[in-house]
Amino acid sequence: MMGDPVVALPEAEYRRVWDRFYKHFSFQPSMSPLKWPAIEEPVASVTWSLAALDSDPDDERLDRLVAVVEQGLSSCAGPSGTLFALDWQHTSYRFAPQEVGGPGQLAWPLSPYPDGDYFIFLAEDFRFGSFGHPWEESLCLFGEELLNVAATEVDKVLGPPIRRSGKVVGPA
Repeated sequence: MMGDPVVALPEAEYRRVWDRFYKHFSFQPSMSPLKWPAIEEPVASVTWSLAALDSDPDDERLDRLVAVVEQGLSSCAGPSGTLFALDWQHTSYRFAPQEVGGPGQLAWPLSPYPDGDYFIFLAEDFRFGSFGHPWEESLCLFGEELLNVAATEVDKVLGPPIRRSGKVVGPA
C-alpha cells in the first residue's frame, strides 16, 4: 500500500507508463477526426459520446457520470488496489481510489471527463480503465469487470454507445 493516497509519478516511471500505454493501445493523439478514436479500443470496451452533457446546465448528468465511473474503477481496483491517472503531457499519478473522493479525503486526481486533454484511468496491469478523448468528446470504458459494474449506468447518463469493441454501433 502507498503512504500517500495520491502520488505524482516520478519522471522515469511516468515515461515507462506512457510508453507502455502508447504501445499497448496503439495511442495516436490527434485533433483530427480522421485519426480518431486515438487508441485501439480493446475487445471488451464501450465508447459513448459526451454530447448529452452539452445540455446539462447544472452539471447533474456530468456529476452522475463522474460518480458512476469513479465507483466502477474503485470497485474493480478492490480494497487495497491502486490505479494510474494519466493526463497527456502533464503530471500523472498513482493513487488509491478507496482513499480519495470521500469526506475529509483528497479529491480524485483528474476526472473521467476529458476537460481539455486526454484523461486516462488504468489498472496497473492495464486490464481495465477509461479513456476520455477531449476532441472527439467521448469516453471509452474497457475491461469486462468495469463494463459489468458501470456500463448500464453510463448508458442511462449518456445514452446508447457510439462504439463497442472499437466498432461503430448503428442506430437503434
